[in-house]
Amino acid sequence: MELPVHVATLGRGTLVRANGVTAHRANPLNTRIANRDGIRLASTATAWAQLGAWSVLDLVALGDFFCRVWRSGPGRRDVGRRPLATVDELRAAISAGRRTGIARLREAVELIREDSWSPRESMIRFHLIAAGLPEPSLNHDVYDSSGRFLGCVDLAYPEQKIAIEYQSVLHHSRYAADVERIAALRAAGWVVIEITSDLFARPDVMIDRVRRALRA
Repeated sequence: MELPVHVATLGRGTLVRANGVTAHRANPLNTRIANRDGIRLASTATAWAQLGAWSVLDLVALGDFFCRVWRSGPGRRDVGRRPLATVDELRAAISAGRRTGIARLREAVELIREDSWSPRESMIRFHLIAAGLPEPSLNHDVYDSSGRFLGCVDLAYPEQKIAIEYQSVLHHSRYAADVERIAALRAAGWVVIEITSDLFARPDVMIDRVRRALRA
């Protein structure tokens, strides 16, 4: 799949004219430039702030990806890796000047979190919060009463021992491990809500399932 190419010209320079390229004029006052492998690009925070035409849901998911903090924990990779941006940098980018969709950007930046590992996790959290449910913990490490590590769950309400797991298309090498991990969580008294792509496509049903588990 070919993705559109967007090229911005700073200030009053000549706009790029080429097939397959969408030209923009960037304001030098609110555009920060980064150099990646010799290519001049908008900084991560600037690029996010230029997407105000997106929905709040998509802005949150992308912001979560940009701002992920690579924390330590059992089996976690790339510990200490620097995030692509920080929430404060995103706030500064949307405060630097006029932006398309500024209301959406301001709403989204307050909903961005540093511990989401995938767009689906971000979107599930967004739907739950928008429905008025408590905000879940993200990628929560679970241990049993003897201190044995049981697994890291996508979203969790630890006090209620409720885990929410997004089940993507499972690779055969992961399937057995995931089945055993979920069985261990349930044996330790956790309620595990598994969200498939079909359930994700029906957010009202997904929200109701989580709400009923919390009430129980």
